[in-house]
Amino acid sequence: MNGALSAYVISGPTAVGKGTVVAALRQSHPQVYVSVSVTTRPPRPGEINGVHYFFVDDKTFDNLIASNGLLEWAQVHGLHRYGTPRQAVLEKLAAGVPTILEIDLQGARQIRKTMPEAQQIFIAPPSWEELVRRLQGRGTETDDEMARRLETARQEMACADEFDRVIENVTVDNTVRQLVELIGL
Repeated sequence: MNGALSAYVISGPTAVGKGTVVAALRQSHPQVYVSVSVTTRPPRPGEINGVHYFFVDDKTFDNLIASNGLLEWAQVHGLHRYGTPRQAVLEKLAAGVPTILEIDLQGARQIRKTMPEAQQIFIAPPSWEELVRRLQGRGTETDDEMARRLETARQEMACADEFDRVIENVTVDNTVRQLVELIGL
């Protein structure tokens, strides 16, 4: 990659609102490219293949790893794998398009090695209680999944200081304003 910084890693614990914030940013600034991750988990209600994620089976994911088709990948919550497709991201960056990678902590750590120039941004909840409320409010996880996600979230919260910037997601509008300022849109 050459020249200007245009890759931004957005990470944070489960249910902090990363997806909502990134979607709002993209809606108000359509020139920003948001990488669509690949995952082995099944779609949640309302998710569309190729829009929210590329939903693939384990064999397809294995082939992406073997062919160096992912910038990063990780197994999340001890269950499903997620990854960032390499080709689309590199094409957008080469064209000078501000690019957002919305990924988990493991992926953010890998991106620090593969793209050290990327700006790393951690989205934090206003409080632990609010994070739990948001996760419960989604109503998309079983009790076991929720417990697993909350345990992962505790571990992720303890790593916020690894990031270049921490933004507390009190409201989506305020968080988007801070991202717009940071990215320089």
